[in-house]
Amino acid sequence: MILLDILPKGESVNADRYCKILDRLRHAVRRKRPGLLRSGVVLQHDNTTPHTAKSIKEWLERYKWDIIPHPAHSLDLAPSYFYLFGPQKRHLGGKKFEDEDELIGEVRDWFSKLDKNFFTQGI
Repeated sequence: MILLDILPKGESVNADRYCKILDRLRHAVRRKRPGLLRSGVVLQHDNTTPHTAKSIKEWLERYKWDIIPHPAHSLDLAPSYFYLFGPQKRHLGGKKFEDEDELIGEVRDWFSKLDKNFFTQGI
């Protein structure tokens, strides 16, 4: 896990916020896994506005990150929906949280305990 971005309650993702997330991801990758960027980065995007905005396309071109398209409303699920969110949902299922901070803490804790090969196996 390189970056976990929790969207504050009541906010939504727009192109500006997504660009900042990509910047944070880029810096996190350089800091935590410096060799990773040498082989390039490939993101999976659907055609939502934050993913298709001109500023995002320019950002991706500047840093030479590639996109695997994933059409909106596609019958095929993104791998993260199947491989990541299923186990996470099972882990969180039935638990009660006093507040949002407790939930976020549990999600962070869950990610920190994943086997190093979890994401590689899912891809």
